[in-house]
Amino acid sequence: MKTKRIILLGATGSIGSSTIDVVRTHRDEFKLVAVSALRSADRCEAIARKFGAKSYVGDDAAVRAVAENDADICLVATVGTSGIAPTMLAIDKGMDVALATKEVMVMAGELATRRAKEMKVSFLPVDSEHSAIFQCLGARPSAEIDRLILTASGGPFLDGPEDLSSVTVEQALNHPRWKMGPKVTVDSATMMNKGFEILEAHWLFGVPVSRIDAVVHPESIVHSLVTFRDGATLAQLSPPDMRVAIQYALSAPARLKSEREALDLAALGSLTFRATDPVRFPCLRLVKEACEAGGCATAVLAAADEWAVAKFIAGEIGYMDIPRAVEGALAAAPKMKCDSIDSVISAAEWTTKWLERGFKK
Repeated sequence: MKTKRIILLGATGSIGSSTIDVVRTHRDEFKLVAVSALRSADRCEAIARKFGAKSYVGDDAAVRAVAENDADICLVATVGTSGIAPTMLAIDKGMDVALATKEVMVMAGELATRRAKEMKVSFLPVDSEHSAIFQCLGARPSAEIDRLILTASGGPFLDGPEDLSSVTVEQALNHPRWKMGPKVTVDSATMMNKGFEILEAHWLFGVPVSRIDAVVHPESIVHSLVTFRDGATLAQLSPPDMRVAIQYALSAPARLKSEREALDLAALGSLTFRATDPVRFPCLRLVKEACEAGGCATAVLAAADEWAVAKFIAGEIGYMDIPRAVEGALAAAPKMKCDSIDSVISAAEWTTKWLERGFKK
């Protein structure tokens, strides 16, 4: 395959670091042309020097990296709502988007997928769950799908403690399977992350939310399953290593050789699954309620979660205040149209202002 030019947004985060490892391993296939970071200027510039890429750092770094460079693929691994503007700009410039930032689809999924279709560019899933579905589907039409089943590790609080109100930041950041940034790690603990993934799967694969399920799978070996209308179910399995999904997003439909650990089913012995607990993980319910509400409700959902997780990590609110803040913002939000990026941004700004003014822990 020809060398693919890549812009990497969020180069110093966990996804960015794994992407760098993939590019380093396959230098003949991938060429970094630009990297960006919100902070960590020294690290970002060191990456750029090593790969002969341009470096961008600061609040507008991601947008500038896309605006000032051309590439085949833009890999978006920024945090929260900051991924929306550079994603839309990359689409408008005709780049395929390898998407790791869930908030893009949660807040602006309809706008982004419609624009991508108009520009004839593709979304390439980077999350292991969506990559699994992508691989299971191949070229099959969405009409053949009966259900999508996303798996969740259950995070650090699957089996305890009984009282989650006393959970500390350190406990919430201690994920049993994945090494991720703090925002995504807390979202994994609350399962808001899984709710975001359900919404993302809806827009990526054209399947109604009512036909997308989540099951707890602590081993994180089966990453997602697809049940087809004839009753057959296909699954994608691999060790819990984000580089597997990242590499396929960049190389698809080709599969490149990897030196990473192969799956040993005999050594695993067994794989387990269980239903999600709606009492322990209320964020899954809130995601479905936001989806049913329509308009800009999912933008409110994502913005409220971003605010609440930041406040929790800073020690300003408790762990169970996260779903309380999200539920409060959804209940208070006026009905808002969501027919442009400006309306999405306005909904997010309204949410932040309302929480700053009115949320009581």
